[in-house]
Amino acid sequence: MEYEIHGTVMQSLEVRMVQGEAMYTESGGMAWMSGNIGMNTNTKGGLMAGLGRALAGESLFMTTYTCTGSKALIGFTPEAPGKVLDVQLAAGQSLICQKDAFMCAQDSVKLEMHFRKKLGTGFFGGEGFILQKVTGPGIAFLEIPGEVKMYELPANGVMKVDPGHIAAFEPSVSYEITRVKGLKNILFSGEGLFLASLKGPGKVWLQTLPLPSLAAKLYKYMPKPSSS
Repeated sequence: MEYEIHGTVMQSLEVRMVQGEAMYTESGGMAWMSGNIGMNTNTKGGLMAGLGRALAGESLFMTTYTCTGSKALIGFTPEAPGKVLDVQLAAGQSLICQKDAFMCAQDSVKLEMHFRKKLGTGFFGGEGFILQKVTGPGIAFLEIPGEVKMYELPANGVMKVDPGHIAAFEPSVSYEITRVKGLKNILFSGEGLFLASLKGPGKVWLQTLPLPSLAAKLYKYMPKPSSS
């Protein structure tokens, strides 16, 4: 399998497969494809696995695209302006992602929900209790709104982040929610009451454009229904 990521702000992914190779994505995730590709839509892993993915922001059904000729081309596009992040996963290697980050993956990659165990992290972590978890072997592609910045935290290295800016992190990174200290900071900093504390070792990927922030900004300019 070969692939190319095109564009800057509105990126697209093109994958070239040979006979027998397959990619899968959520329902409606494919943008274009050549004629020699077979489609198979199902819950991929059973009904409970499908329900788990639905809770993590994906569709109940997934569609697998398999090359039926000598070569085939398939294209995928993200749902919002941002970056396509390609992640090469070894057998058993995982990555924890924000809800709705999954774009597509090789058929060998497993997608499932990831449940936050700590109550405070679930309530105030910006994405709720449930995230996504992708596990190799294979290549997974994530769609991240805005630009993406990767940091590798050393052991016990800490980075505090507005929870909405966390795109993905390795399972070795611990994730806790901490309260902002100081009444003036809480009331006037504009950062809210809580920050996420990421503690290494491991890699973290941060995004510049949380969709809730974009939606809130656009909402101010949308026409409001007039009261009668």
